[in-house]
Amino acid sequence: MARQTTPRRNTTPGASGTPSPPGTPNTPGAPAVPRRATVADVARVAEVSTATVSRVMNGNYPVAAATRRRVEDAVRSLGYVVNAQARALAGVSTRTVGIVVGDLVDPFYAYIARGMEREATEGGRLCLVCSAQGDPRRELAFVELLHERRAEAVVVVGGSVPDRDYNAELARRAYDLASDGSRLVLCGRPGLGADVPTASVEYDNEGGAFAITDHLITQGHRRILYLGGPPRLSTTRDRLAGHRRALELRGVPHDPRLEQTGAFARAFGYRRMAELLGTDLDFTAVFAANDIVAAGAAQALEEAGVRVPRDISLVGYDDVPVAHEMRPRLTTVHVPLEEMGRAAVRIAVGQDDKDDWRETVGRAVRLGTHIVVRDSVAPPRRAAGRS
Repeated sequence: MARQTTPRRNTTPGASGTPSPPGTPNTPGAPAVPRRATVADVARVAEVSTATVSRVMNGNYPVAAATRRRVEDAVRSLGYVVNAQARALAGVSTRTVGIVVGDLVDPFYAYIARGMEREATEGGRLCLVCSAQGDPRRELAFVELLHERRAEAVVVVGGSVPDRDYNAELARRAYDLASDGSRLVLCGRPGLGADVPTASVEYDNEGGAFAITDHLITQGHRRILYLGGPPRLSTTRDRLAGHRRALELRGVPHDPRLEQTGAFARAFGYRRMAELLGTDLDFTAVFAANDIVAAGAAQALEEAGVRVPRDISLVGYDDVPVAHEMRPRLTTVHVPLEEMGRAAVRIAVGQDDKDDWRETVGRAVRLGTHIVVRDSVAPPRRAAGRS
């Protein structure tokens, strides 16, 4: 005959003989170490199976009303909290949005990711962030991984390079996601073709570059150095296109030597600016490809004794915190980074609010940019560089 077991009871002196709360030690004198109630605790109190508890919590299967009430009462009495992260990582929940960014510490990506995380959280979703570190192969691998985890949507953030094989692989993954009821969203990058099942969130990248260049020209600058950004990246190509268009419309001659591309990094801005100050290249203003590059350039100018904006004007792009922390404060182009992230989630999984201004059109959202005028631009006094 099988031995019958009984529930373990608290044997601490003075105890009433009732079962111990979850996590309460039974060793006399031991301090109480709180433990979160588990699904097994809920099942025991409600006198149902753990599978029934999961059905009630997930709401994905019908459960008798009386059973549901018992489970809900047990959840409240135990203070049970559903571990949404564990459920998503185990692949048992589709209320997950995946983000693939280029770099976690770059403010451009970080603020978009923050907007996505906030929008996802407000909709009761978990947000998983992956960093591809600029490697297209890692980017594709993360999209595949998030698909395997049954993410409700996968958002790929940032510019891309023109690569036919890469685009074909990403398009294939977009079809795979769509076949499982998910969606690939492209945030701040070109589309993959009208027939590929993706959604997109864009911003007026070229228009912002046009506006900031035109601002420098109207201040009297005709020798404007464009500094930074990987030359093959779509983000750089669009900003250069806007810059060139402004020069052309204002009748300013285009000098290829004044386009110094390379990276979206402070170290690049510092190094290349220091190098150019030792050459005969003349310029009275610098259009840094982003605010981080501008910060590096400003450091090199300061060390060379070149004052901003008295001797040379300096502008950036993105309007991240470093722009208003710099002295003088940086004139730049504002990109609505957090709103881009929020829009990416809304277009991917829908929206619960009824705000008309947030309504999306089709599968694409396009947000505007604008100049933020601060203290780093003045009319030209002389050209930088060696005379």
